Amino acid sequence: MRSTLTLFCLLLLSISSFGQFTIDQVLSSPFPDNLTAAPTMNKAAWVFNQEGKRNIWIVDFDTNSSTVLTSFTEDDGQAISNLIVDEKHDDIIFVRGGAPNRRGEIPNPTSHPDGAERVIMRVSMDGETMDTLATGSSPSLSSDGAILAFLRGGQVWFYDLEKEESAPAFTIRGGASNLTWSPDGQKLAYVSNRGDHSFIGVYSRADHHIEYIAPTVDQDGSPVWSPDGAQLAFIREPNEKDRLPFSPRRSGLPWSIWKHDFNSGKTVQLWQASEGTGSVFRGISASNQLFWMEDNTIVFPYEGEAWTQLYGIPASGGPAKWMTPGEFEVQFVSITPDGKHILYSSNQNDIDRQHIWRVSSDQAPQRISGEDGVQWAPVQTSKGVVVALASSGTMPAHVVKIDAGNLEMIAKESFPNDFPNKELVEPEQVIFPASDGMMIHGQLFKPAKMKRGEQYPAVLFFHGGSRRQMLLGFHHRGYYHNAYAMNQYLASQGYIVLSVNYRSGIGYGMEFREALNYGARGASEFNDVLGAGLYLKNRSDVDRDRIGLWGGSYGGYLTALGLAKASDLFAAGVDIHGVHDWNVVIKNFVQSYDASTAKAVADLALQSSPMPYISDWRSPVLFIHGDDDRNVPFSETVDVVEALRRKTDTHFEQLIFPDEVHGFLLHKNWKSAFEASADFFDRMLKDE
Repeated sequence: MRSTLTLFCLLLLSISSFGQFTIDQVLSSPFPDNLTAAPTMNKAAWVFNQEGKRNIWIVDFDTNSSTVLTSFTEDDGQAISNLIVDEKHDDIIFVRGGAPNRRGEIPNPTSHPDGAERVIMRVSMDGETMDTLATGSSPSLSSDGAILAFLRGGQVWFYDLEKEESAPAFTIRGGASNLTWSPDGQKLAYVSNRGDHSFIGVYSRADHHIEYIAPTVDQDGSPVWSPDGAQLAFIREPNEKDRLPFSPRRSGLPWSIWKHDFNSGKTVQLWQASEGTGSVFRGISASNQLFWMEDNTIVFPYEGEAWTQLYGIPASGGPAKWMTPGEFEVQFVSITPDGKHILYSSNQNDIDRQHIWRVSSDQAPQRISGEDGVQWAPVQTSKGVVVALASSGTMPAHVVKIDAGNLEMIAKESFPNDFPNKELVEPEQVIFPASDGMMIHGQLFKPAKMKRGEQYPAVLFFHGGSRRQMLLGFHHRGYYHNAYAMNQYLASQGYIVLSVNYRSGIGYGMEFREALNYGARGASEFNDVLGAGLYLKNRSDVDRDRIGLWGGSYGGYLTALGLAKASDLFAAGVDIHGVHDWNVVIKNFVQSYDASTAKAVADLALQSSPMPYISDWRSPVLFIHGDDDRNVPFSETVDVVEALRRKTDTHFEQLIFPDEVHGFLLHKNWKSAFEASADFFDRMLKDE
């Protein structure tokens, strides 16, 4: 007994030497997104989300000054998106409010008695005036600045910025998306979504007429205009009705690029993907998937060499040119205002980070950001100033100006004085074998004040998606930016943390992403869960009896799978809105899916889920879920809790957020979730 008490006291003394900052502090930095450059002004705008208070900022590079334009002061969960710089009226147009669920309900995570709404608003560039234009989303401003097209209930509406009034533009079957104005502002291209097929529609303001471009049974999308407005290119994907999510798809019916000429009225195929590798379209993070350059090169993403890359074809037709060759992945892409260059981020030569590159149809790629940290989402102003978002291992996301490889931080005044960046640790790249031998990348966070010869509790982290990649720095998505901060906090509390980039994630090529037997087709990622657990168990600085795991969404699924199938290895877990029965989640994404008529598929999906292994689940777990989740049905947590209750001998706890969605909209809920997780791990992995 004395020996046990002595060891326990030593453990407490060791742990008490850690922890110099709070969860509040490490979540306090403003997260930037929606970075947008003005079309002809030397300005850029973005949204800062600081502790749930979302506001629009703008920087003027002529005066080197940055200003906050809006003054929203509440953590109310109302997202700001779709920023448009309206130079004619000296305004910024934006959308406030989240997307509706299938019942048409706008997210209302504060449970406000009056509900919530999704509206299009504008604020003057001096921040003096702000008003609401209309209820709707997806605004698109005509080049003459006269008409704002937007969506309401799947239909297209126009807001006349001179008359300041809105009205339905035209009526179509199905629902519209991808509103894209012609360069002269007289025509509006859009995608008409009709379930198992979609058309490219073009509406003419002059004669109030709609033309559908070469309609077929295929899925047409991503319309892009030629610089002179005489032609329109788009992507065509053959429909494949038996396709289900969360299953590997390495090949399919090849997709293609088509072009319509308004003068001749002819529509022709410009290019088609080869069969096999690359035949399935793989998109990028961009405003559109096609870019029509000033020299009439059409740039597009393609996986012909099993990596997501950029290619270009002449608008007149011809073979495709591989513009970004190598074994790496391109993610964030934009075109410069003059149409001469493409800016993009990729993990070239730095597989677990991203940097900014520039390429043109006649020049090889050139890296324009430095070698340190992580950079993404580049845009360029009309005067050639490149702006991007950046982070590092110890510095959260922020806005930067890129000049000759150097990064100049913008809006420094927004950064909190007590943010503990000097107390954070640089994660280490580790590569370890899964239990089946596949090599897996991860980021290892070690406590800053480790003592030689001591053993520490450890925690695995699994991201969601699964189409994600955690990086050696703060992440470019708000959800994983917060998760990265939580991993840093756990390290500060004396945990060794391993963030795992398991198979079916991105960043490592098509074959890794479309891993054989992954997800609902066999859960091959469980090999990565076991491999990561064994990697920690075999480290001399890890207490092998105190290994936990946590994650959200797909990461919650892997957490639950680890606890259900390997309770001897994992002592505790935090499962945040995790998947527990693939059949339920597949149905959520594909309404026509009927498990009763697809017995073989459904049986394998169930066996790839945690639910069949409940009887072996012995380790304690904390469940966290919002009950307005539109990605993973709340019933997934309801059902797994019932199953554990019927088992009776497994300890579980719950933290439920009424009216909260999948990616928590309220900062206070992120804070509560992480505080509860840290407390749970402390009680399960540190306390005797």
